[in-house]
This record gives sequence, C-alpha cells and structure tokens, in this order.
Amino acid sequence: MGFPSINVADQEEVGWTGLLWLFLSYGYVLYYASNLISEGSDLLMLIPSMAGLVGGVVLPLLGAVPDGAIMLFSGLGSRAKAQRTLSVGVGALAGSTISLLTVPIFLTIWGGRVNYDESGNPNYKAFPRLTKKGSLRAELLRTGVAITEQVNSGARIMLLTTIPYFIIQVPAFFLKGRDRSIAHGEKWFALAGFVVCILFFASYLYLQVLQSKQGVDKDKRVAVVKKLLLDGEVSLCGALSATVRGQEELLNQPSNISEDGYASIETEENKNQPPEPVRSYLKEVLREAFSRYDVNGNGTLDLKEVKTFFRDFHEDISDDEVATLFARYDTDGDQILSFEEFINACYVFIKEHDKQEASKARRSGRAMAASKADSPPEGDAENELVDNMFSEEHTEEVEEVPEDFTELSPDEQQAAIKRRAFVMLFFGTLLVVVFSDPMVQVFDQIAVRLGLSPFYVSFVLAPIASNASEVIASMYYAAKKTRKTVTVALTALEGAASMNNTFCLSIFMGLIFFRGLAWTYTSETISILTVELVIFLFLQGKTMNFLGGFGILAVFPLSLVYVAFLEWIGLK
Repeated sequence: MGFPSINVADQEEVGWTGLLWLFLSYGYVLYYASNLISEGSDLLMLIPSMAGLVGGVVLPLLGAVPDGAIMLFSGLGSRAKAQRTLSVGVGALAGSTISLLTVPIFLTIWGGRVNYDESGNPNYKAFPRLTKKGSLRAELLRTGVAITEQVNSGARIMLLTTIPYFIIQVPAFFLKGRDRSIAHGEKWFALAGFVVCILFFASYLYLQVLQSKQGVDKDKRVAVVKKLLLDGEVSLCGALSATVRGQEELLNQPSNISEDGYASIETEENKNQPPEPVRSYLKEVLREAFSRYDVNGNGTLDLKEVKTFFRDFHEDISDDEVATLFARYDTDGDQILSFEEFINACYVFIKEHDKQEASKARRSGRAMAASKADSPPEGDAENELVDNMFSEEHTEEVEEVPEDFTELSPDEQQAAIKRRAFVMLFFGTLLVVVFSDPMVQVFDQIAVRLGLSPFYVSFVLAPIASNASEVIASMYYAAKKTRKTVTVALTALEGAASMNNTFCLSIFMGLIFFRGLAWTYTSETISILTVELVIFLFLQGKTMNFLGGFGILAVFPLSLVYVAFLEWIGLK
C-alpha cells in the first residue's frame, strides 16, 4: 500500500495526527534514501579506478539530490500553486544550507576537540587528547580543533559560489507590483543566474576531480576505507588489494624508473616489504585498527591479538596459518609484532592472497587476465607459505555461495561492491524522486494549519530528513580526534553548501525563468548570504576553540530571527 498524498482541496480530511504520521513517514523514507545514496557513494570509493570520479563528481552531486528534489517539486503544478509552494523550496534551500554550516560544524568541533598546548594550538600528539578541565572557561577556551588550509580554501570557494544570489536578488530589490509583473522583470536575470549556476557547478566538479587526481582528497578516501573495514562491510583483502596493485603498477611505469634505466631491484631484504607509497597508505588505513587490537596498549600485538584482527576483518585463515605468518614477521623473536612488522605482514598476506586467487582463476578458467600473473617458483620458502595458507583443502570450506561479499575473493568483492553501490544509488535516488513531492505538500499543509509561511516550516523540518546523513558522518569522523578527520568532516560540509549554491540554486533559477515564477525572497536571501559570510570568517583562522563552536551553533536559530526581523521592517 502506497503513502497517501495530500491536496490543498482536501486538507480538512486529514487531521493533525494523520499529518504528523505523513511527515514522519515521508521524512523517514527520505532519510533512508539519503543514507542509501551516501553509503553507495562510499562503497564506490573502494574501487581505485572510480575513486577520483566518485570523490570529485558522484559524492557532491548525489549528496545534493534530496534537497534538489524538494526544491524542484516545490515549483511544479499550476502556476498559482507553484508560486505559493516555492516558499517550501526556498525554506529547504535556506534550512539545508544554514543547518549544514552550523549544527554539523558545532558537532565536529565538539566531537573532534582536543586539549591546547602551551602555545595555544590543538595538541594532537598528547594522550589522552582531551581531558577534563577545572573550569568552564578552560573547557571553552583551551580545547578546540585545527583549521587547515584545505578548510580555509573550501570556505573561500563556498563564498565565491554565492555570486548567483546577487544576480537575481539585486534586481528583485527594485521590482514592485504583482507576482506576474515581478516575474516578467526578473526573467532574464533568472536566465543569467541559471547559466552562472551551471558554470559554477561544472567548475566546482572539475576542481574536485582535479584535486582528486592530485591526491588532495586522499584523507577522505582513507577515512571511508577505514570506516567500511571497521564496520565489517568488506574484508581486509577486498578493501586493499586493488589499491595495493594499482600503487605498485604505477611505481613500475616507465616514468618511475630511475635515470639509469633500471627499476628498483627486488632483494631478499626488501621483497617482503611494501614500497614506500604502499607502506604509507597501509599505515594510514590500519593504524587505528592496530591500536584497537592492542588491548594492553603497549604498541605491539601478540599472537592472540593478531588472530582476532584477521578474524574480525573477514579473512579465512586458521590458527596454525596465523602462527606461521606471525613467526615469519616476528624478526626479533620477542613473540610480539611492532607496527612496522604488522604492516609488513599485512602487505605480504594481501599479496599472497592475490597470487593464490590468480592461480585459482587460471585453473578454473574464470579470469583470462589473471593468467598473466607471475607463478611463484617451486621450492621457495615463500611459496610454501602461500600454498599452506591458501591451500585447496582450506578454501573448500567456503566454496558455497556466500551470504555477503566479505567472504568473496578480492576481485569478486570489487565486482560485488560495484553492483551493490549502483543498486543503492539507484533506489536511493528513486525514493527521493518519488517522495519529495508529497513531502512538499505536507510542509505546505503544516504551514497552512499553523498560519505560517511555508518557508519557516521547511526551514526547520526539511534538514531533519535531507541532512541527517551529513550530521552522522561529521560526528563519526570528528570522533577520531585527528587533524585529518576533522578536515574531512569540515570540507565535506563546505562542499555541500557549495553544491546548494550552484546545483540547487540553478533549479530555482530554472523554475523562475521557464515557469514564469517570481523571486520574492529578499529577507531569506539576505539571511543565507549573511550566514555564509559569518561561517567563512569563522573558518579563516588556524584554530577554533569550543566557544567558537557554540557561536556557530547559535547562528542557526538566530538566522530565523533575522529573517523575521527583515520581514518586519518590510524586506519581503
């Protein structure tokens, strides 16, 4: 049974209880759809060949789809109805933008804050990183987060993308009369704004792709991989083997061969150690996991802790095989693995797993490309370990069709990840398209019943459904209490605001031009621009203390008061 819709003509037939039920139902569906889109995009970040495109285009674009759909449907229907319900879309735009730049940023500062050192900078090297202070003043002024250049740059881009607002708002100051007259006067300004929005939108995506290719979004990719691994979405090899292969292939390209014409020669000493770029990547991804399994906190893992690690990361390996691997990399024989030894062990485990999977693929004829993989020489000690760890006798235990792709081979996991990601993206987008229109009608009906402008209703309620995933993600990343994860959280929120200023605003510009609607939202526009300027100023420093976080949080309710004040003095 589908959800019933509400029309203006039959609003009396639905009581407040039914209206509340509709809001909660549609809101939950849109929240669920936003999570599907977010999680599907995150899964695609595990595909090395697609990570740049996903980070640069897919994540920003699909993240704006829920808000964009509400805004689009607010301007559909008869012209008279669209002119009224357009306030719902404007409220969603203002509420989404302002809430993204206030509540999640406060939560990021609250969750990611650490103690300041004597020079007044966040001390990320201390342990524990946050301790209770003796007074409220110390809590507010002596704890906070670092604001990196990447965050500074994101704030500047966000402010730059507000230019299209001025294109439509400046003429709106001087146009008076009925809606049709105002719409006629704004028409060509709306077209100009629409074109500029599209140009800014395309330029922003191009910049994101360019930065992704340059590795600027590396921290975001690493954070996503760490989250999916720790959540048990993928196995160790499934998440990392493709990236390790890609890094090594890149290092073996002619452009990376030394000036004397020779690539680096593998020796007995270094053949079981990852190249430096691979080592650096594995350290970033696995450092948190290493600390989590280091139960006694001595900076090492014993045999029991290593066994738990491989089991929890969905690797099918017996106790004897773990012991063999452990002994191989316990080079000093102290019955523990240091972090460096642990990284070496994980690297070779991933490489040997790949070799065994390639060998199985050749024998079964399922992967022609895998037949080019190097076969390990007979009699080699390393080959004996490979055969023991991934023998047919052992792998027969998992030949049945797995319930989840954590039990698949790395290559099969990559294919399964693509399928699942695209299914999640498709159904998430479909749900948004189907349920945005009835949600707009619900907002309109609530406003009618309360005697308020639909702007205020959608300003407060729309972000609850559309921005919930961003709030959860910012809290997750901030909780890691590192400079990098705080940067990931803050830049993602800035990027979402930039998408609202370009992609979502272009929808309004298009509605005004193509449908002949009037832009009569002076106070709302001034509020959005003022808030973005204030947040820009907050994010131009090098640090932000906890008190600054409360200042940002206060901007959200104050912006509503600001809109009401502007309307009171006549700026409607």
